[in-house]
Amino acid sequence: MKMRNERAIGIFIVAAGIIILLGKLGVFGFIGRHFWPLLLLLPGIALHALYYARVTPTWSLVPAGILTVYGILFGITNTWGGGLMSSLWPALLLGIAVGLLEYGLAERYKPEFVLPAAWGIGAVSIVLFGFTLLHTGIIYVLAILLILGGVWLLLGRGRGRKGW
Repeated sequence: MKMRNERAIGIFIVAAGIIILLGKLGVFGFIGRHFWPLLLLLPGIALHALYYARVTPTWSLVPAGILTVYGILFGITNTWGGGLMSSLWPALLLGIAVGLLEYGLAERYKPEFVLPAAWGIGAVSIVLFGFTLLHTGIIYVLAILLILGGVWLLLGRGRGRKGW
């Protein structure tokens, strides 16, 4: 029995030393910096899987949807830069809308205000996405499309025809 305890303590000490050494070399910092969005995404996917396996109740789809959308959002901003959050922040509302929508569609006894709230929050999120896109470079694309449409109407469209 004494030999087994010494072996377990020895394994524990070696493991602690390896963990400390890897920490000092920056391995855990790298993992933490690059893969932390998985701490949100994986529980969201797990809650979806548990619901579809009939283990958790329908209301578990609300946090499942929110965590999944947030995990994807933070994974994108973590990969391509945090500056994207200035354009993608409406996805925070979209996560709530997705969670409520999943719950409202899956619940057998349809809650009265869940689906309208989900659609309303989702619509607000989409409108806010539009505003953030207009604030960025897409306004130039919109301006060019308007110019081209006007030129097309002035020069080519309608010749030989009356009206629209």
